Amino acid sequence: MKVWIDQDLCTGDGLCEEIAPDVFTLLDDGLAYVVEAGNVMSDPGGAEALASFPDSQLDAVIESAEECPGECIYIEA
Repeated sequence: MKVWIDQDLCTGDGLCEEIAPDVFTLLDDGLAYVVEAGNVMSDPGGAEALASFPDSQLDAVIESAEECPGECIYIEA
């Protein structure tokens, strides 16, 4: 599974980072980005920063997407 965040919609609430800190992080710009194998996918971010995550994180990633106030987390198979 893969995930990405649309930073144009991100509200910077940080719920995704609280729920799945191994998959999401907030940067100094106040926006959330995905993390893949410890690397922050911030250049350029958005759909081009599609990141794989372990199956063990699937429930947390889904919960993050459901709880996101900006509705900016996209999960792809």
